[in-house]
Amino acid sequence: MDFEPYRRELLAHCYRMLGTPDEAEDVVQETYLRAFRAYDRFEGRASLRTWLYRIATNACLTALEHRGRLPLPSGLGPPSADPDAPPVLGEDWPRPVPDELITPESADPAAIAIARDGVRLALIAGLQLLPPRQRAVLILREVLAFPAPEVAQMLGTSVAAVKSTLQRARATLRDAPEAGELTEPEQRELLARYMAAFMDSDLAALEQILREDAVIESPPSRTWFAGKRTCVAFLRHVMGEPGDWRMTPARANGQPAAAVWHRGEPFGVAVLTVGEGGIARITVFGFPDLAERFAGFPANRTVTPG
Repeated sequence: MDFEPYRRELLAHCYRMLGTPDEAEDVVQETYLRAFRAYDRFEGRASLRTWLYRIATNACLTALEHRGRLPLPSGLGPPSADPDAPPVLGEDWPRPVPDELITPESADPAAIAIARDGVRLALIAGLQLLPPRQRAVLILREVLAFPAPEVAQMLGTSVAAVKSTLQRARATLRDAPEAGELTEPEQRELLARYMAAFMDSDLAALEQILREDAVIESPPSRTWFAGKRTCVAFLRHVMGEPGDWRMTPARANGQPAAAVWHRGEPFGVAVLTVGEGGIARITVFGFPDLAERFAGFPANRTVTPG
């Protein structure tokens, strides 16, 4: 009985359901505990992988009974037109996940790409807008490609109910934004330019790599901005002097990211959504513990100004 080969994909699944890696890790541990206790009743009528996903999904649904949804600021209301307005703070937010925790250990580029696509920040944010059972059905059917009868068995419902639930979930996420695809070297180049602009306090350089439809949101603030002109006006307030910011490259949710320090203190992590034309979205999670967490992987290295 070896459950460990499934840990990364189960963590990714629970993260999609719950929106925070810490909660997801707790539920994976709970899944393994339940599986160990019930293994003598596992009769092999489904694969071990399917059985583990059934336990994990239902553990996630139980966890979601005790809290509300965790959308990003852009899921809570319209953007602010005033870059000078003070931020309006909120409390409960999704958190990014380091790629290293959820991508396959194999070197297969296709497997890694599929894993990354399944945790894109726009997808995670959209999933948080769905009721829990719609969320579960969409993930199991669309992301993980489980057949409808298996999903019905996992959730204790009918195939017809799975199909109707999937239709409702698809309708909600039909307009999810897409930025287009760039190669990994192109992503790394944009990330390097973003970090250099911030650390050099070069607003003009940052403006050059923002798309016209750029968006900035920065939990724990509920305030967010849309459109290049408004975003640049907001960034003018936060860039400060050269050397105020230090950044370390990372990857989060299958996207380029930077662990961020401000004047020597951990600040958080910035996740970039990039596509043709430059940076489409900057999501800055202003939680200091994330800076150390994302910088803690040995593949990362510090980029210095200049």
